[in-house]
Amino acid sequence: MASRILPLAPMTAIKFGTDGWRDVIAEGFTFANARIVAQGIARYVVRHEDARKGVLVGYDHRFASDSVAAAVAEVIAATGTQVWLADKPCPTPAISLLVRQRAAAGGILITASHNPYQWNGIKYKASYGSSALPSIVAQIEIELAEVQKNAVTPLPPRKELIQSLEPRAPYLDTVEKLIDWKRLHDRKLRFVSDPMHGSASGLLPALFARNGIACDEIRSTRDPRFGGVHPEPIPPHIAPLQEAVLAGKYDAGLCADGDGDRIGAVDRDGSFVNPHQIFALLVWHLAGTRNLPGDIAKTFSVTKLIDKLAAKFGRKLHEVPIGFKYICELMLEQDILIGGEESGGIGTSLYLPERDATVCALFLAELMAWHGKSLGDMLRTLYAEFGEFHYGRVDLDVTPDQKQKAVTYFSDSKLTRFLDWPIPRREDMDGIKVYLGEIGWLLVRASGTEHLLRVYCETSNQQTTQRVLDAVAKQVQSL
Repeated sequence: MASRILPLAPMTAIKFGTDGWRDVIAEGFTFANARIVAQGIARYVVRHEDARKGVLVGYDHRFASDSVAAAVAEVIAATGTQVWLADKPCPTPAISLLVRQRAAAGGILITASHNPYQWNGIKYKASYGSSALPSIVAQIEIELAEVQKNAVTPLPPRKELIQSLEPRAPYLDTVEKLIDWKRLHDRKLRFVSDPMHGSASGLLPALFARNGIACDEIRSTRDPRFGGVHPEPIPPHIAPLQEAVLAGKYDAGLCADGDGDRIGAVDRDGSFVNPHQIFALLVWHLAGTRNLPGDIAKTFSVTKLIDKLAAKFGRKLHEVPIGFKYICELMLEQDILIGGEESGGIGTSLYLPERDATVCALFLAELMAWHGKSLGDMLRTLYAEFGEFHYGRVDLDVTPDQKQKAVTYFSDSKLTRFLDWPIPRREDMDGIKVYLGEIGWLLVRASGTEHLLRVYCETSNQQTTQRVLDAVAKQVQSL
C-alpha cells in the first residue's frame, strides 16, 4: 500500500531547543507531531537556507525511528526539497559530517540521544555540520509556531525527491584519516567497545579491524529498550562494560551514548574515566603531545584542570555557558583546537565542530599508544603535576520556589563561608559558581525546562566533594 502524508493534528506548543525536540513516545512524540516539527524545519530551510542543496535525514535505534524518519523525509520532500534518507541507523555525527561534505542545507536526526528508551526526538543539524545556533533555533521556533497556529495544510507528496543514503561508509573513511594507525598497531593494545545498543554500533570494531587492532564489542545489537538502562555512558549504566574490561583483560573500554555523540571510558582496572578526565587527557594529547595549534574551549561546569593545561601549553582558554552550542559557535568563529562540556560532548577542529564519541575514542586509543600507558596511569601523571581534581554532580527535584531561593541564597554576598571554607569570589556566567577557599568550587544552576536544581562541585578530594554536594542538598531542602 502506498504511504501518504497524513493531516497535521493539533497539539500543544513544541519547545524546539538547540538539540531539537524530545518527548515521550506515544504521548508527545507521535507521527502527527513529528510531521509538524518537520513542517517547521522545512519552512525554515525554504525561507532561510538554500533549499536547492537538499536535506539529509538519519535515525537511531529507538522504537520506530526508521518509520518516523521516512515520514519526516516525505514532509521535507513535499516542499520541493531534495532529501537523502539514510538506509540504515547511524550515529548523529555521521549525518553532521555528510551535511558538511555534501554542502547540504541541513540535516535531521530522529533520536533522543541519551534519554531513556521511552523517549524519542528530532535534532536539526545546520549546514556547517553541527547543532543549530540560537539564531537558527529562534527561526525554526517561529516557523513551528506558524504551523501550529494556522494549521498549515500539508503539501502533496513528492516521493521522487527522496533518495537513499548510505551514511556509515563515508563517515568511517573520514574519521579513519585522523589517527596514527602505525603507532597504534605497533603497541598491540586490546580494546572493547560498548555502543549501549545505540547507533554507534560496529563503528570502532570496523575501524580497528581495518588496521589490525584487536577490538571486541558488547551490547552491539539493536534494542529499543537499551537493555533496560539509560543509554548514557556513565555509572551505573556502564557496569557491563566495566565487567567486560576486567573479564577480558582489555587495555581500555570505550563507550558511546545512544546516538554516538557522547563518550565514556573505562580503564583497564575497571574504573570509570569521567568526561572531565577524558577531556583533560585529550587536551594533553592534542595540545601537548602532538602540539597542534589552536585555542581551548570549555563550558562553565568543566574541571579547572583544563585551565591548568591551557596555561601549561600556552593556549588561550575560552569559557562559555553550559551547552555545546556555545562551543560550536566559537569553533565557527575562531581557531579552537578542542572544546568540551561536562556531559561527555567533546569536539575538535581537526574534524568537525561537533561532538563525536567515536572520534574521541580513537584519540584516546592513540594517546595510549603514544605514551604506552593506561588511561589511569596517565591521569595519575596529570594529577602528580597539577594536583587532584574530583568532580561530582547531583540533580535535586525541587519546586520552582526552591530553585529560585537556592540561587538567591548562594548569590547573596552576605554568605561569606560555606562549611569549613571562606567564599573569596563568585561567578554568574550560567548559574552561581561559589569558590570554596583554595580547595575548589560549587555551582548551583536551575534547569529551565524541569523542576531540577543542578549542583556541581569540584575539590581536591573525593570525600570533600561528596560532603559539599550533600550539604548543598540539605541546605536547598530547608529553604
